[in-house]
Amino acid sequence: MSRTQFARTVGSFIRKYQTYTPEISFPIPGKVPVYMKADEAVSSIVKSGDTVFVHSAAATPTPLLGALADHGKKSSLKNVTVCHIHIEGKAAHLDPECEGIFRDNSFFIGANVRGAVNEGRADCVPIFLSEIPLLFKRGIVPIDVALIQVSPPDKHGFCSMGVSVDVSRMAVQCAKYIIGQVNPQMPRTFGDGIIHMSHFDAMVEHDAPMHVRHTTKMTDVEKTIGELIAENLVDNGATLQMGIGNIPDSVLAALKDHKDLGIHSEMFSDGVVDLVEAGCVTNHHKKVLPGKIVGSFCIGSKKLYDFLDNNPFVLMGDVQWVNYSPIIAQNPKVTAINSCIEVDLTGQVAADSIGTRMYSGFGGQVDFLRGAAICPEAGKPILALPATTKRGESKIVPVLKEGAGVVTTRAHVHYIVTEYGIAYLFGKSLRQRAHALIQVAHPDHREGLEKAAFERLKCMPSP
Repeated sequence: MSRTQFARTVGSFIRKYQTYTPEISFPIPGKVPVYMKADEAVSSIVKSGDTVFVHSAAATPTPLLGALADHGKKSSLKNVTVCHIHIEGKAAHLDPECEGIFRDNSFFIGANVRGAVNEGRADCVPIFLSEIPLLFKRGIVPIDVALIQVSPPDKHGFCSMGVSVDVSRMAVQCAKYIIGQVNPQMPRTFGDGIIHMSHFDAMVEHDAPMHVRHTTKMTDVEKTIGELIAENLVDNGATLQMGIGNIPDSVLAALKDHKDLGIHSEMFSDGVVDLVEAGCVTNHHKKVLPGKIVGSFCIGSKKLYDFLDNNPFVLMGDVQWVNYSPIIAQNPKVTAINSCIEVDLTGQVAADSIGTRMYSGFGGQVDFLRGAAICPEAGKPILALPATTKRGESKIVPVLKEGAGVVTTRAHVHYIVTEYGIAYLFGKSLRQRAHALIQVAHPDHREGLEKAAFERLKCMPSP
């Protein structure tokens, strides 16, 4: 069946003014999606020149992505753009034989596309996570086809986007065609990710475990950083945001004696579940949706997904709203905990690149650091990192590596934490900042950093 025939038989009437709205929770009268196999769905819809959006993180519909790659090769497609934030699993469309068929465009780089980006076979866009939906809404990145994963329809025909609402909700709203991978193992979550089945042009049944987060053993350095933050910077009643990785996890693990914590975070993982089970997270003092955990996407273990499933204690929201700094700032004692790659002696932060090599993306780091900074009730914007790399090189440096991008400016930075202590930079001069940062650098590098600071600033760093 050709794409034109498909549109005529399945989706044509949804273009009528009287019956269609892009609001995905609206049930379109009389429209029922067609169930089919993955290869049939993508081959019926995707054509050369299309832009295809792929659902994020743990919700990555890997079978649909594989079917898309096969369709591209079999049908000799050309110039198909595949866009997304971080995706999990095999990125089959980036195989060498797919060159010229697909061009990947990441709004946040994951491990499975990093090599292609740095080899020039794929693209990346520097952008705040909160602003990605604007690309779709304004037609800057027009979405032809959205590939998403959802829970099965309930008795009213409503599915859930589950663990990833994030930028995906707007992509679906703006897409001309929507293909849904229906998975009974997708947690059914509350919030902005509810979509009626009538919006799908094709549905593909696939029962399989969700993608899980692969973790490494927490080091003593990471544990020390977590304890420093938990004991000195997180108050009872604080509203927490945390990024992904061992350092945010180490903070959560050290908060078991805290009370009345709230969660308003773009993402979270298993550490939040542990705090809920310990009675530490009540969300009682939050001003935005008190009593509820607010997130936008999640990736973790099956324990996390079981916790999320049909749990009204958690609301998964559109990232435009979740990551909007003025919304974040309404909560009390907003404490934003993120990690980075390196920091220069003036407080400039590299978080998406190592020199010229692209590594990840802006994500929501600046969204939440700013939200914490403008929080009228004792907000704390925190960036944490080990003092050295695995090779013993200092992560606090005289200047950022050549070609490294500044994700968080020195004006945004308040707290820098390493295993050697906490540097508070807000309101400090360049001379004072250099002094504070040298105090939390590895002792083996402090003398060299002091000399470099003098060469750069023409004066000695001092408090």
